[in-house]
Amino acid sequence: MEAIQTITPEELQKKLAAGEKLELVDVREDEEVAMGMISGAKHIRMGEIPANLDYFDKDKEYIFICRSSARSGNVCYYLQDQGYKVRNMIGGMMNWTGETK
Repeated sequence: MEAIQTITPEELQKKLAAGEKLELVDVREDEEVAMGMISGAKHIRMGEIPANLDYFDKDKEYIFICRSSARSGNVCYYLQDQGYKVRNMIGGMMNWTGETK
């Protein structure tokens, strides 16, 4: 199994502040997302990822986010096996200090 690429919350904040167009996907449950989500992120619950594969484009890289980075890591392994470009935000929203919506 190939290692998953990662990004730290700090690196992600810098990219967003620089205006980079990123594909962010938050895989937490509805009640978790209700507490705040990174602006611009798409919400697709982890359990709904397999049913939403048509949303993903194999030419784009997606950054996955959850509470602590465990669930998003699992999603990354799953999608990487399907041939998608993925990156996991290490530490998840527990380590996010930027703005949320």
